[in-house]
Amino acid sequence: MVSMKEIANKCNVSVATVSKAMNNYSDIGEETKNLILKTAQELGYFPNSSARALKTKRSYNLGVLFFDEGMSGLTHDYFNHVLESFRKTTQEKGYDITFATGSDSGRRMNYYEHCRYRGVDGVIMACVNFYSDEVQELVRSSIPIVTIDHVFDGRIAVVSNNASGMEKLVQYIYSKGHRRIAYIHGEDTSVTKTRLASFFRTCMSLGIRVPDEYVRQGAYRDAEKAAKETGRLLDLPVPPTCILYPDDNAAFGGYNEIRERGLRIPDDISIAGYDGLAAARILEPKLTTICQDTEAIGRIAAERLIDLIENSRTALVDKFTVEGTLFTGGSVKTIV
Repeated sequence: MVSMKEIANKCNVSVATVSKAMNNYSDIGEETKNLILKTAQELGYFPNSSARALKTKRSYNLGVLFFDEGMSGLTHDYFNHVLESFRKTTQEKGYDITFATGSDSGRRMNYYEHCRYRGVDGVIMACVNFYSDEVQELVRSSIPIVTIDHVFDGRIAVVSNNASGMEKLVQYIYSKGHRRIAYIHGEDTSVTKTRLASFFRTCMSLGIRVPDEYVRQGAYRDAEKAAKETGRLLDLPVPPTCILYPDDNAAFGGYNEIRERGLRIPDDISIAGYDGLAAARILEPKLTTICQDTEAIGRIAAERLIDLIENSRTALVDKFTVEGTLFTGGSVKTIV
C-alpha cells in the first residue's frame, strides 16, 4: 500500500504538505496541490478511512432512512431516482452511505441507535412515517438531518413544489375545456394535504364546483385501488370528464379499468397522473403528468446535508423548494 511518505519523496515535499493537499487545506499552493494529487493517483494511493476519521472527527458516512409501506424498497419509481442522485452527489464529495434499517447483524435497534452505532455524520429521511416515535426521536437528536417532502421545525427540508405542480395540472385541464374534474388522492400525508389544498384552491379560483363524490381516497402507487375508485367515478349519474391520480402508477390502474369497460382515453374520459415516470411516456396515449425533478431533489439534499455537517455554524436551515414541469402528453382531450 502506498504511503504519504512515498508521495512526499516523489514530489520532494514534506509529509505535512501531502496531508494538507489531501485534506484540501487553503495554505498550500495550487500548483503543489495538483502535483501531489496527480502523483497520489498515479501511485494508486487510497487514504485510510480510519485515520481520516480520527483526524477530522467525521466518518464520511451518511445514513439513509427510507421505508415505504408498499415495501418496494429501491424499486420505488420516484424515490429510487432521488436516492440515486443523492448517492452520486455524496460519492463525488467523498462520502459513503448506509441504510438505517433499524437492525444490524440480527440485533434490533431503533433508527437513532442504528445511526449512532454506524457513526453516521448525518441522515437523509425519505418516504417514512414522519410521525412515528422512532423518527421523532431521531429528529430530536443532535445528528444533522435533511428531510425530503416533509418539513420539521429547525430541520432542513427539500421539497417538490406540490402546490405549484397541482395548480399547473388543473389549469391545463381547465384550458382544455374540462369543468367536471375528479381527484383520486393518496393517503393522509403532508404531500397529499398540500396537493388537495392546491386542487381545491385552483378549482375555486377558476369557478369550478367540485362535488364531494368527485374526491376519492386511493393510495400512492396502488393501481388496484385506483382502478376501483375509477370505476366508482365512472358509475356516477354525472361522471367526471377528467380524473386526476395521486401518481403515475395509480394512473396505470385507471387506464386498465377504463379500457376494460370498452372506453377510450381521452375520447371518452381524460386522465392525468403525477411524478413523470418514464413508463408514462411509453403508453398510448402518453400520460399527462407533472414531472418532478428527482435529480435536483437528490442533489440538493446531499449538498445541504454535507454543508450542514461541514459548516454547522453557517449552514442555512430552511426549506428548499424544487419546481416540477408539466408534461402535456395526450391523455387529456380538448372539449369544445
